Amino acid sequence: MPTILRAKCIVTGDAGVGKSSICQVFHSDSSHFPKNYTMTVGVELLVKPVNIPDTRDQVELFLYDSAGKDVFSEQVTKFWEHPNLVMVVYDVTNEASFTNCVRWLERVYSVKPDVSLPGVLVANKTDLDQRRVVSPKQGKELALSKGLGYFECSADKVLIQNILGEVPWDVDNLSEKQLELNHQDQIDHGMTNSSTAIL
Repeated sequence: MPTILRAKCIVTGDAGVGKSSICQVFHSDSSHFPKNYTMTVGVELLVKPVNIPDTRDQVELFLYDSAGKDVFSEQVTKFWEHPNLVMVVYDVTNEASFTNCVRWLERVYSVKPDVSLPGVLVANKTDLDQRRVVSPKQGKELALSKGLGYFECSADKVLIQNILGEVPWDVDNLSEKQLELNHQDQIDHGMTNSSTAIL
């Protein structure tokens, strides 16, 4: 029988890079792509079971879609406790959003400074190739320097399973203790196992 675990994934990056679109497409199995931009205020939680690539294990993945505006940073980081994964998203047509990935990573790492945190750097909006200013080489080099996987996508066509295939998973760290921590986190912040805006 496959093992079923839970994992908390922090989704972060500048405002407007497409984090929420990626999360919504994931949550709807690619059947829903938001046509209008709505800025995330605080954190939105989406939950979905996914298969870990190349294993028989399944993870109930808690995606914490986080606001990208500094004004919300204090509100956001209090929901980042006990992460298992990080997904940092940038817009390939916006060099500042790429540069700021380092700052977002530092914030995530600050809540789990003593443990290596697997994750993936996502280069979004690759369909806008003529406006692209951040090369694949730059993205891959940053991902490599931070020990992250690297994935390029356009949010309306993204397959979350493909992104997860680039994550250096550490299933052994998804322990029963972590299940309890994730469950307690939901209780503390009034979250449920469905798409829920919490701020």
